[in-house]
Amino acid sequence: MGLRSNLRAATGILLLACSVQFAQANSDPQTIVFGVAPGPYGDMVKQAIAPSLKEKGYKVVVREFSDYVQPNMALSNGSIDANLFQHSLYFDKFTADKGLKLTRLLAVPTAGMGFYSRKISSLDELKKGDIVTISNDPTNLARGLRFLQSLGLITIKDNIDPTKASERDIASNPKGLVFKPLEAAQLPRTLDGVTASLVNGNFAIAAGLKLSSALKQEQLDENLKNIIAVRSEDADKPFAKDIVEAVKSPAYRAVIDDPNNVYNAFQKPEWMAAEKQ
Repeated sequence: MGLRSNLRAATGILLLACSVQFAQANSDPQTIVFGVAPGPYGDMVKQAIAPSLKEKGYKVVVREFSDYVQPNMALSNGSIDANLFQHSLYFDKFTADKGLKLTRLLAVPTAGMGFYSRKISSLDELKKGDIVTISNDPTNLARGLRFLQSLGLITIKDNIDPTKASERDIASNPKGLVFKPLEAAQLPRTLDGVTASLVNGNFAIAAGLKLSSALKQEQLDENLKNIIAVRSEDADKPFAKDIVEAVKSPAYRAVIDDPNNVYNAFQKPEWMAAEKQ
């Protein structure tokens, strides 16, 4: 057998071993693997959700992905059991585009998008030609444009669905700003080289940015609050119901409301706000 054949055989054995290990891990109904993106939501799972699940006898594993695509694909193919990283608008578009059978369980407190800058201290200082980086995935690009419109920096064409807007749909840009779409995870790294950036809360926190340091903070609609999702076939299984129970527990709220935790500055979903009343 030649070197190439040996390599193919070795690779096959390795993949088979990984598949067997994966199958064994997922055959245990008492193990819940959460997929997250970089940022605070992995810590939210570990600190606020996992303790209650562990009391019920579950082992909780957090697996971090580097982008917004893999966590849903991994959930769909069974590599993970649940994910927490995305808002409903993104979830609805992604699952429809990819034909995935996933179901949202409930929303959680969420860090909003912020307008961050290391060059200016006020929006009044923006001038023609200043570069502002924004997320390039369609859902968060449209979200960023709506945020910019709310700040009075642009207007979006009247005949355009604002949830689907792109740079081509900007009707006016009175300050003459230049918008540069990039992958969301890369946006904090651009702050040293551009005038400003619209950074999603999770990536801001992952990069060490304080939410309070943003020049402006987005006010989140309910469909922009992050959700926990599972495969549709698992939505009524005991582990999914136990996740919901853990998130609705007093222990979870105590962690979220702790003034020493970053989650205290997050915007709460409607069900949490209603329970507080």
